[in-house]
Amino acid sequence: MAKNIEAIGSRLGAKVIAQLPEVGGGAFGAARLAGIVAQLRSRLTPSQGRRAGRPTDARWVRHPKVPMSDATEQLLVELAEKASTSDRKISPMQLAAQILEDALAVLAEEHRS
Repeated sequence: MAKNIEAIGSRLGAKVIAQLPEVGGGAFGAARLAGIVAQLRSRLTPSQGRRAGRPTDARWVRHPKVPMSDATEQLLVELAEKASTSDRKISPMQLAAQILEDALAVLAEEHRS
């Protein structure tokens, strides 16, 4: 975000109420992130049993630990908080898994072409 965005907004009678994460070029980048979040929300289902845990995607059968930088983890935390609703909390690692699956699907499609 530009350093003087608040000053510009003030002059226009507006105020900054939130910052959106960088997800690529403009509206298309925001649409990509919105699509990832919508897909993830639709795939998460509550677990079954007496002590149902966090909703998850039943197709995720592997739960590896993935090394990452503190900066990447913090960004995932921030994005997951923004993607979560009062009805459905999305964890940073669930979001990371969805982003990874989407990126690999695009790469696989490009490789086939």
